[in-house]
Order: sequence, then structure tokens, then C-alpha cells
Amino acid sequence: MDRVSTNMSNNDMQYYMQLRSADMNELQNKMAEQTRIHDLRDDPVAAAHSVRYLSNIKRMERYTRNIDTVLGENRVAEGYMKSANDILHRIRELAVQGANDTYTKEDKMIMGTEVNELLNELVSIANAKTPDGTSMFAGDRTRSDAYRVLSGNVPGSTSNVITSVEYRGSININNIEVSDGSYVQSGFPGNQVFWAEHQQIISDRNAAEYSAPSDTNIRIDNAVINITAGDNIHAIISKINNSDAAVKASLDPVKNSLVLETTTPHEIWMEDSTDGNVLKDLGLITGNGRPPYNLNKDAVKGGGSLFDMIINMRDQLYEGNTLNIGGAGLKGITIAQNNLVGNIARLGSTEERLKKVQERLTYEIPEVQDRNSKETDLDMTKAITDLKMLEYTHKAALQTAGRILQPTLLDFLR
Repeated sequence: MDRVSTNMSNNDMQYYMQLRSADMNELQNKMAEQTRIHDLRDDPVAAAHSVRYLSNIKRMERYTRNIDTVLGENRVAEGYMKSANDILHRIRELAVQGANDTYTKEDKMIMGTEVNELLNELVSIANAKTPDGTSMFAGDRTRSDAYRVLSGNVPGSTSNVITSVEYRGSININNIEVSDGSYVQSGFPGNQVFWAEHQQIISDRNAAEYSAPSDTNIRIDNAVINITAGDNIHAIISKINNSDAAVKASLDPVKNSLVLETTTPHEIWMEDSTDGNVLKDLGLITGNGRPPYNLNKDAVKGGGSLFDMIINMRDQLYEGNTLNIGGAGLKGITIAQNNLVGNIARLGSTEERLKKVQERLTYEIPEVQDRNSKETDLDMTKAITDLKMLEYTHKAALQTAGRILQPTLLDFLR
């Protein structure tokens, strides 16, 4: 007679032991991570909410870092701009003194020498570097100086002095996101910060019969203006005036030529698209060089930079020309200072806005973190109780199995 035996009770006991061990291991992992969602299947709805909350927190933390960066850059730039304003204030004092005939020509030459030294310092400020070594007032051309200086002899000077200061940067600036869909500008194009007068460019070419030969576009101060085939000069003027460019276009009543004038003090940048020649055909630019050094030599250019105003003031002091010192010279310094003060004020306005956003983020981040905690955090008291219960039941099961499943001689002979 054959004897039949089975391992069913042993297998069942091992299965439930392993199942309980897995439950204990999972609970220990959750306690170690302090979250009740170790796998997505633990709570799919809460996991989905948590993913959105964590994504929002990461974005807000990124915005906070962006704000800190912009605030730091703006404060450094503001310090340089305030120094430049102090220098302009001193130059204006010298201009007021030089416009008085109680001072001799020799006295005014001495004033001109001081203005020349202050001009050198202003150029150093305009070519200032950020703490990481990039140009502060060069737009996005941060690896080179913002301005190039040309020197030469002028009447009244005993050595070479600055005769021209050319902007070599760009007008491109970065838009930094500080909240969802909200951006602030980062960067300081020097041909806006250190500009004085409204610039005016008058073409010398009659545009009364002009008609655009094909669909193309032009770019003025980074504003892209689409031109349609057949557009006449009046249509082009209308499109320029309706664009985002801070420029007003008109038609010269005498020459019937295109006239561009800035609505805020800055230097105009113009260029045609690679497949068009609208601005070139209208006599404003040539096909060579990059803005702003691509202007047509026949076009009349008006308006100057802060440096142009100071150079003119210095030269008038060297010559002792009292009338020009107190007239056009003093006026040029005044409008240059007004534009610089306006840029400093805009920095202050931007800082106030960023502080408000920073305050909101400081409040909002903990709130979202609290919501995420309510979805995912583990109740440690309950978890410890459950773990102890599993340990007790596991220990009791082991003791019971030891009594029920007694080993036999056959277990040792296998």
C-alpha cells in the first residue's frame, strides 16, 4: 500500500508568511520615506494631485531664484547709474559756472579739463562688468565692451582726449519669467541708458512713387513689421506707427522722403530681412554693416548720446564760448541727465514689482507644500501601530507554525 503525503499546509504557511513580510517591508519603506504613496497604485488620485503640486512648487522656486538674480543685477546696475548721475550733476554745475562771464577763458579751460576727466569716468561706468565678468550695458553682447572710444586732438587740449564714443553692444534683452506667463526685462542696452536726445533720421530719397515689390518684413528696434507687395509709402508709415517700435514715421513735406523719430530717447536700429530691401530702397540704410552703423550716408541724422553732450560741453569750455555753454551745451546735459534719471526710476519700479511677486511666492510656496503634505504625508502614529501589529501577528504565526509543522525523519533525509 502506497503512502500519499502533501506539502499543502507547509506551502500555505510559507505563502502567508511571505505576504506578511512584504506588508511589513512596504510599511517600513513608507515610514522611511515619510509618505503614504510609495507606488502610484497606493492612491492614484492623490498621486496625480501631488505631481501637480510638486510641479507648481518647482516652478515657484525657479521664479524665486530668477527674482533674486534680477534684483541683484538691477541693484548693481543702479549703483553704477547713480554714480553716472552724480557725475552729470557735477558737469551741470560746471556748465552753469562756465556760462558766467565772470570766469576767464583760462578758468573755463580748467573746467573743461575736469569735464574731460569726468567723461573718462563715465565711459568706465558704461563699460562696467557684472560680478561674473560680463558687460552690464551691452545688451546681449556681454563678452565685449559696450562702448568703443576714439581719441584725438581738440583745440584747447594739451593731449589726446576722447572725441567719439561708439556703442558696440546690442539692443537685445532677456525676458525673465517671474510668475506664470509674467516676465520682466533683464539687461541694459547702453544706447538707451546713456542716450540723451530723441533721434531723428531723414531719408534723402523721394518715396512718393515707392511701392513694395514683394512680401517681406523690416525690423525697427527689434519690432518686426510685415510689408505686403504693393504697399506704398503711406501704408508703410502706417504699419511702422502701429508697431511696437518706439518710433514715429512720417513723410517729409518738402522731399517726400521717409522720416523716423524716436518717441523715447534711444538710438534707432533698422535692418531689412534677408529677402527684402525696403529700408535700403527708401534711402535709410545701406546693405553693409550691422545696426546702427548701416545708415545711408545721404540720410540726415539728428540727436545724440549722453557722451556727445558731454564732449560738446567740454569742447565749448575749452573754447570759452559762454553763449554755447549756457545754451545748447547746458540743455544737452540736462536732457541727458533727465533720461538717465528716468532709467533709474524704471529700475526702482521694477524692483518694487519684483518685491511684491517675491512676497506672494514666499506665502504661496508653503501653502502648496501644505496641500501636497495633506495628499501624501504618512500618519506616523498609525503607521507605527500597524507595523507593531504586523510584527506581533507575524511572530505569533511563526510560533504556531513551529508547533503545527513538526519536523519528521523524512524532512532530514530529503
